[in-house]
Amino acid sequence: MSTAVTEPFGPLDPFAHPALFYRDEQEYLDGTLPFVRDGLDAGEPVAVAVPGKNLALIRDALGDAAENVRLLDMREAGRNPGRIIPGVLRAFADAQPAGRRVRIIGEPIWAGRSGIEYPACAQHEALINAAFQGRAATIMCPYDVAQLPEHMVTDAYATHPTVIHPGSRAEQDSAAYAPGDVVARYNEALPPVPEALMFAFDSDSLPHARHLAVGEGARLGLVGVKLDDLALATAELTTNSVVHGGGSGVLRVWPEDGYVVCEVHDDGHLADVLAGRRPVPRDQRGGRGILLVNLIADLVRVHRGDSGTTVRCWFAR
Repeated sequence: MSTAVTEPFGPLDPFAHPALFYRDEQEYLDGTLPFVRDGLDAGEPVAVAVPGKNLALIRDALGDAAENVRLLDMREAGRNPGRIIPGVLRAFADAQPAGRRVRIIGEPIWAGRSGIEYPACAQHEALINAAFQGRAATIMCPYDVAQLPEHMVTDAYATHPTVIHPGSRAEQDSAAYAPGDVVARYNEALPPVPEALMFAFDSDSLPHARHLAVGEGARLGLVGVKLDDLALATAELTTNSVVHGGGSGVLRVWPEDGYVVCEVHDDGHLADVLAGRRPVPRDQRGGRGILLVNLIADLVRVHRGDSGTTVRCWFAR
């Protein structure tokens, strides 16, 4: 892999990506309902992916018009922030006729998001701009400024080219817009876990690495589909290390706060910051490893460093 990091950020037009700041339910509805109704009136496909409570607010306020909107609970569809672009936003946009403008409300950051999840959330918000650059789409992202910590609101100014302040429908340019800086800032080194099961693997020991991970996952309480997901993630990540990461790597598995965590580190340098966050054409061979992991894991964090790449994923027990 190249050691250079791809810089995918450029002119967005015709893509629009405003942040909607709100302080209460009324301001939330005042900002989101006109956005949805204007889209429906214009014949644009509309999707709303927000946390369950807010989803109910919008659905109830829309009445019969809600039948014409794709409604998704972001606490489920976007539990892993790395899943939102390929599994929610692009999945909806790509299903529409070519060239047709789409309109989406996406709320990936809410009060209660953990400190472990938030860096992936901030990077997600920044990377939307690269994933939709030049696309005919408008994605509005609400932020509860009464509940969210100040640094999350500050980051919203950096990840969104325009903002809508509480009580207003007018978009204003964000002077702090710098999505590439956010991606780099939250490329945080993941703290080591000394007590984790560890196994150094190469091409000859890929089956053993998967076997070890599944056995440890079962011992730690994973069952059924979750255990199958751990097996698939381990197979994809270790194979990716052998093929693209220098031919070998290190697998670690451990328990953490109700999760089983799987981590794979190798000497490769993942240059594409959208790797695992964009859909893969059906006829493309390969290139699905991190994407598959994003789609099945409850959380995925990636660290790109001078010593290689680390992918860490969480599976709820």
